[in-house]
Amino acid sequence: MIHVRQDWEKLEARDLAPYAAHSSNSLGRKHLEPEHPVRPCFQRDRDRILHSRCFRRLEYKTQVFINGTADHYRTRLTHTMEMAAVGRTLARAFHVNEDLTAPICLAHDVGHSPFGHRGEAVLDDLMKNHGGFDHNLQSLRAVEKLEYQYPGFRGLNLTWEVRAGLLKHEAAHPNAQLDGHPIGPFQYLEAQIADIADDMTYHAHDTDDGLAAGLISLDQLQKLAFWKFAAARTEQQYCALTEEQYLRITIRNLLDLQA
Repeated sequence: MIHVRQDWEKLEARDLAPYAAHSSNSLGRKHLEPEHPVRPCFQRDRDRILHSRCFRRLEYKTQVFINGTADHYRTRLTHTMEMAAVGRTLARAFHVNEDLTAPICLAHDVGHSPFGHRGEAVLDDLMKNHGGFDHNLQSLRAVEKLEYQYPGFRGLNLTWEVRAGLLKHEAAHPNAQLDGHPIGPFQYLEAQIADIADDMTYHAHDTDDGLAAGLISLDQLQKLAFWKFAAARTEQQYCALTEEQYLRITIRNLLDLQA
C-alpha cells in the first residue's frame, strides 16, 4: 500500500498528542506552491534543508576543534546529525511531530560562523555598527535569502513553523513575531525539544571529544556527581569493559539520563 500525503496527515491526527503541531494545520509558506503528493510539508522542509548548500557547508565548520585537527572530532555537521537523532527520539516520546523537530534540528546551525563561538564573537564585533552578528538570525537568513534554488523566489521557502523554530532566543521576548504571527514567549513543543536536544547532544559529545583530545581526564570527570551517576549505571549494565568501551557507554548514559 502506498501512503500519500493525506494518509500521513491522517496518521498524525490519529497518533499525535492534542498539543502537537500537525502538518495539515501549518501556517504555510511565504510563497504558494503546490503540495507534494506524498510528503507532508514538514517532511518536505527536512529534505530541502538536507539538499541545501548551507547544510553541506556544516562539514567544514568548527564544533569545538578546528576541522582537520583529527579524524574523529565532531564538526557542526556531525553535531547536527546527532542532535537530530536525539530530537526525533524526544519528539516521539512526547507524541509530538518528529517531522517538525527534525528540520529545526537540521537547520539550527546553518548560519553558524566558522571557528565556532569564538568566530561568532569576532564577527559580532566586526559587525557591531551594522546590528552585530547572531548565528540564529543568520540561519534564518540562510534559508530565507541566501539559498537560491527555486525559480520565482529566494530561499528554501520553508514553512512558518520551521523558520520560527530557528529563532529560539528571539522567542523569549513576549512580543516577538515572524511574518505577523507571534513566536513568543513560549515556542511550540517541537521547537523547544530541538533546543533541548542541542544542549543534550553537545554536553555529551563535547565531553567525548575533550577526553579524546586529552583536555579533560577521567579522574576529573569522576569528581562530578552527574558523571558518577552515569558511570554507576554503566557498571550495573556491564562488566569487564575496556576503557574505551567504558567511556563510550558512560557518555551514552549521560544522554539517556538527561532525557
